Amino acid sequence: MKRKFVTCNFVDLRFLFKMLEFIGLACTSLCPVCIGIIIVTSLIVILADANLMLIVKSKCGKKIECLSGKVVWITGASSGIGEHIAYQLASVGCKLVLSARRKEELERVKQTCLKLGRSHLQDEDVLVLPMDVLDFDYHKKAVQSVLDHFKKIDILVNNAGKSQRAVWSEVQLDVDREIFEINVLGPVSLTQAVLPHMMERKQGHLVVMSSLAGILGVPGSRSYCGSKHAVHGYFDSLRTELGNNIDITLICPGPVFSNLFQHAATGKQGELVGRNMENSEKRMSTERCAYLSCVAIANRMYEVWVSQNPILFMTYITIFLPDVGKWLASKIGAKQFLKMREGK
Repeated sequence: MKRKFVTCNFVDLRFLFKMLEFIGLACTSLCPVCIGIIIVTSLIVILADANLMLIVKSKCGKKIECLSGKVVWITGASSGIGEHIAYQLASVGCKLVLSARRKEELERVKQTCLKLGRSHLQDEDVLVLPMDVLDFDYHKKAVQSVLDHFKKIDILVNNAGKSQRAVWSEVQLDVDREIFEINVLGPVSLTQAVLPHMMERKQGHLVVMSSLAGILGVPGSRSYCGSKHAVHGYFDSLRTELGNNIDITLICPGPVFSNLFQHAATGKQGELVGRNMENSEKRMSTERCAYLSCVAIANRMYEVWVSQNPILFMTYITIFLPDVGKWLASKIGAKQFLKMREGK
């Protein structure tokens, strides 16, 4: 989906002025060299569409091509970010396992992958494995199917998930349970099924598609926001237990163009938002998000933020100056925050 150019709105300018104010305060008591470093870093933060280290890695780090020949299993591969991660990886010669509920869509993605990787891939190098992440009892069988086909799993990309739009006080607990199971227990269960293989090989890479909603207190999505915060807790805990042999990468996108709203939940059980995103919204393209995600995978990064401003700047403030971040969020208010989140 193409995105039209959108001029800087009032909320963007307020964030820019705040950033400049912080820079001014910092510069009053520092040496010229420090001032220069602060100014350059601040400009990169303001102009970038990902966290600073990811931008550096995209320019100076390992290239996605270093993943060539790796067996990568992607859930939620039938559309959106998962689909385009598959395209990026196919183009550099990764062997792929594509999983989602819709087999016909997975077959479509497979054919595109084979075209993009025609100099590297044969038909048997892309395995279509339909799977519902909520079918926990099937996960071990699915792992065995992949091992029977490829003999190994180098990278697991837990991308399947479900979003939500609803007022906090109007969400039914059944919706909380559904989204928690899809966004948290699904990746946890599949990871737990894959882990024995990776631990036996003493190598592997677990990738989890989180969200900046897993860092910020995003209004209008209590179940989604809560589930993404939980993802960080589960996988940060696992990272500490595993040590250095098996890597974990948490990818946290902000507003990105996709068909997310078509299947997003509301506050009522069984109800969907069921709408498309508008071309005029200020969102990152799916292709760009997928590319940056693959850079993070290639460089085995711990956690990355993928978003345009002002959401990216808000994330920096929330992490490094939490009291200021929460104060700023309260001053912006829920309505303006939602507009920022929806790219308006």
